[in-house]
Amino acid sequence: MTGNVINLRTFRKQKERAERESEAEANRARHGRTKLEKRLEDAERGAAERAHDGRKLAPEDDGSAPA
Repeated sequence: MTGNVINLRTFRKQKERAERESEAEANRARHGRTKLEKRLEDAERGAAERAHDGRKLAPEDDGSAPA
């Protein structure tokens, strides 16, 4: 009639580790990117900024500034 003796402290620690690991796995899937993906995104962002800056209008010089 003797069953397996379970140390509850150890059981809780194992359960907590498993939960943290599953959360970490979800975060890696959500936020993890390869170096190539990061470089590609940076290059696309830089190209978009250069295109945006290239379309800015130059301030008009109306000649009213004091000399």
